[in-house]
Amino acid sequence: MNTGFGKLFRTLVAPAAMAASLLGLSHGTLAQTPPVGVRGAITAVSDDAIKVHTNRGEDLSIKINKDTQVRAVTLAKVTDIKPGSYIGTAAIPLPDGSLKALEVHVFPPAMAGTGDGHRAWDLGSKSSMTNGTVGDLVMANGRTLTLKYKGGEQKVVVPDDVPIVNLEPGDRSLLAVGTKVVLFAKKEADSSLSAGFISAGKNGVTPPM
Repeated sequence: MNTGFGKLFRTLVAPAAMAASLLGLSHGTLAQTPPVGVRGAITAVSDDAIKVHTNRGEDLSIKINKDTQVRAVTLAKVTDIKPGSYIGTAAIPLPDGSLKALEVHVFPPAMAGTGDGHRAWDLGSKSSMTNGTVGDLVMANGRTLTLKYKGGEQKVVVPDDVPIVNLEPGDRSLLAVGTKVVLFAKKEADSSLSAGFISAGKNGVTPPM
C-alpha cells in the first residue's frame, strides 16, 4: 500500500472504526458499510425513527429500536476533569506534537473504557479522537493533561474556551423536536440508516463531538 493511499484509507476508515466498535459491528461489516456521522437537530420523532436536519443542510431519517442507546450530553466544567477521569477529546495537532482539544466529553465511571484509543476523526482536517484515562494534569491557561490508553498516550492542551460536556445515561424522552444530537448511523442494505446509539443534548446543550 503506497503512503498516500494508506493515509487516505486511515482517514476514511478510522473514524468509522470507533463508531463500529460502539455499534457492535465486525471489521468485515465495517469494510462494506462504514457508519455515517450525523450531527444536527431533531425535526420529527416517531416510535421507530427520528428525522434530523444536519449541520450540512441534509434532512435524514434515522431508524431507532428498543436497543438504541441514548446518552444525555450535559454541560461540564474544566474542573470536572481530574486525574483518573475517563474522557474523550476531539483534537488537532500542535507543532510540538501535542494535541489541542476542540472539545472534551467526560464519561461516567460505568462507561470507562468506551472507545479506548487514538484515531482519526471527522471534525476537520487532521482532527483525531482520543479516549483514555487522565494521568498527569497541569493547570495553566486552561489545562494540559496526559491522556493514557491501551498502547499509548497523548499530551492534550485544553484551552479555557473549549466546550466540555458530561456523557450520562439517558432515555427516549431526550429525543424531542429541537434536541441537538450526534450519532453514527449504520447504512442498511436498502440504504436506510439506523442508530445503535445517540448522544442527545439535554436542556439545550449542543453535543460538541
